[in-house]
Amino acid sequence: MLQRCLDLLAPALQDSTHPEPVVVDCTLGLGGHSEALLEAFPTARLVALDRDKEALRLSGERLARFGDRATLVHAVYDELPDVLARLGVPKVQGILFDLGVSSMQLDEADRGFAYAQDAPLDMRMDQSTGIGAAEVLNTYPPGELVRILRAYGEEKQAKRIVSAVVREREKEPFSNSARLVELIRDSLPQAAKRTGGNPAKRTFQALRIEVNGELSVLEQAIPAAVASLAVGGRIAVLSYHSLEDRLVKQVFAAGAANTAPPGLPVVPERYQPRLKLLTRGAELPTEEEVAENRRAAPARLRGAQRIREDER
Repeated sequence: MLQRCLDLLAPALQDSTHPEPVVVDCTLGLGGHSEALLEAFPTARLVALDRDKEALRLSGERLARFGDRATLVHAVYDELPDVLARLGVPKVQGILFDLGVSSMQLDEADRGFAYAQDAPLDMRMDQSTGIGAAEVLNTYPPGELVRILRAYGEEKQAKRIVSAVVREREKEPFSNSARLVELIRDSLPQAAKRTGGNPAKRTFQALRIEVNGELSVLEQAIPAAVASLAVGGRIAVLSYHSLEDRLVKQVFAAGAANTAPPGLPVVPERYQPRLKLLTRGAELPTEEEVAENRRAAPARLRGAQRIREDER
């Protein structure tokens, strides 16, 4: 859905009133989207964030040819206001989020994100801070593990899986992904194994979200990003599961709403919407995109434009 993201952002990044527009890639990864932004909008300056130091190193090599047009920053995306303040950038014209796990993290066996290969149960996007997935499995109370699997993985068999985890961790703490995958397979009834792909998928998603605090970070990041947009600026967000998409939808809908008390004959400007929605609901990938890259299948794209400043 890269081209659709570029199309959504284009009017703001080709606006003649901003000869040097600033576009932010909040989820740099290996730099594919950032590279496309710099190529598509040759007058734009890029600010790109990532919490993964290895991703920053590799994308830095990829984007080196753009020189000082690209500024790469080691930061989590809820830190965007602080990053822009340090760089002396008051407002930006475009913002892109591509949420979820990068292909690099999925494909590097020693990161523990993928359930299809045995690896240490880590799952931290920034391996220099925080606790890994193994520590979550080995130390969290059973009730908290059930909550995480249900809330973040939408796992209907959460109690059954957690009971097996608690029983097994008393014998030996968890350290690698293969043992967890096998335990999940053995714990689920046959009917649950026949639907929804790999039965470990939802548990791994839940652990990843917990380890990286993804939803709490996103809850802060999307409103902060909207506040960082100049009037006329645009934001595009690609999310990959319903919890992310719901959060983005709520922030965009609130920004696009009229907040005036009912019955006012004339609505003062302070109650007028701050955002205009650019997508009708969430846009889905095409069949061709999914055939080319199956990881794109759950993607949901939403876009919005800043149409009014906040009241001071």
